Amino acid sequence: MPIYQQLAQQLTEEIRRGRLSPGAALPGTRELAGELQINRKTVVVAYDELIAQGWLKTDPMRGTFVSTELPQPPPGTTRRHESHIPLTRDYAIADELGDVPFVLGSPAARSFDDGLPDTRLVPAEILGRAYRSAIQLSARGNRLLYGDPRGNLGSREAICRLLNDDRGLTVTTDNICLTRGSQMGIFLAARVLTHPGDTVALEELTYPPAHLSFVAHGVKVVSVRVDAQGIDVDHLEAVCRKQRIAAVYLTPHHHFPTTVILPPERRMRLLAIAEQYRFSIIEDDYDHEYNFEFKPLLPMASFAPSKIIYIGSFSKILSPNLRLGYVVGPKEVIDVFAKQILLVDRQGDQVTEMAVAEIIETGELARHARRALNVYRGRRDAFTSLLRANFGEIIRFDVPLGGLAFWVQFSDQEDLRRLEMRARIKGFRILSSDWFRISELAPHGLRLGFASKDHHEMSEAIANLRSFLD
Repeated sequence: MPIYQQLAQQLTEEIRRGRLSPGAALPGTRELAGELQINRKTVVVAYDELIAQGWLKTDPMRGTFVSTELPQPPPGTTRRHESHIPLTRDYAIADELGDVPFVLGSPAARSFDDGLPDTRLVPAEILGRAYRSAIQLSARGNRLLYGDPRGNLGSREAICRLLNDDRGLTVTTDNICLTRGSQMGIFLAARVLTHPGDTVALEELTYPPAHLSFVAHGVKVVSVRVDAQGIDVDHLEAVCRKQRIAAVYLTPHHHFPTTVILPPERRMRLLAIAEQYRFSIIEDDYDHEYNFEFKPLLPMASFAPSKIIYIGSFSKILSPNLRLGYVVGPKEVIDVFAKQILLVDRQGDQVTEMAVAEIIETGELARHARRALNVYRGRRDAFTSLLRANFGEIIRFDVPLGGLAFWVQFSDQEDLRRLEMRARIKGFRILSSDWFRISELAPHGLRLGFASKDHHEMSEAIANLRSFLD
């Protein structure tokens, strides 16, 4: 900040705090410049700025004074240090969420994320050319203006083709709304599909920000048991018999956090229950691209588009920093999503939308997905060996058939408790096993992302994690 602005800002702070009261005389410009050892013109410019803003008044014969038209500060504020005043004292804050879990970017050897990609693999040069092309074309056509809150039309067309060709959906651009990542889609789904006081069902182990999105909208959440095959549909049906459910949120492709894949028979049973009890399904397909052993199952939305809101993003295939996701549903529902976006975000980043559309259309996204899948398959296998070598019988886990993380449980819960406590003390960043649980009966475990680390980084991270048990 320029020195004259620093001086002006400090003077207004002193006036606001009451240390310089209305009518108080200020030093002359030459005197203050000498005191602060700065150029006199700097002081003149600062005084002129504050005079123009109404903080100061000048009298050619007497000097410069604090304006007498300013309000008197409250009693007792003189010499009271601003940092000691609680900033929330004048605000009525609505915050029912408590602690919102997240892991910031940390040294690879000192943290585990919950299943992020390695952004070093992103085809940066290709993506950069697509960005450059998108912004140049937009500027020439005078299209860097407000646009459709559902997203750029060409981008929606490209994503529709991707979903129809690769995932068995049958959607048009009227059925899709682009968002700033899947989290925004989940939040808007909670807003659009529920009312305060409604009840939604979530798996007892679930994605924490999704749970909190419903809580933020005043929705009651009930938990449904999870077993080795995903959501327990018998338990869900029993819950529906007892109370009305407005919606069910789940991650059937790779259950978050356990990574298990919901088998076809449970998917069909879930759709039948939804039809019988008339609730909506929110299907979060957050990492569809990563299946290591077989071709991925089609989303449930491909079988029952009228009952399902389908949410996805490009965070796992490209980068979480590239904020682009999508919500798919009936046109009437998508129109309501668009209205909400007008209030929250007005519209997305159309340049990003166009750039991603270009790499979809040219096939570069598919080529990158194949390359990344091969890399992550190798890292999954290496991670398996490292876990077994370091922890042995202390832990148990199934090698994930897809996704970018492991679900690790401990034979002795005391070991897990001790490990988490020591990791926290040592500054090792990891999501707490409690954060995935919305039921006291849900099992504990750690979700350890492996894809963002190369072999050396994952070796160090696992060794560090193991050391907390020594």
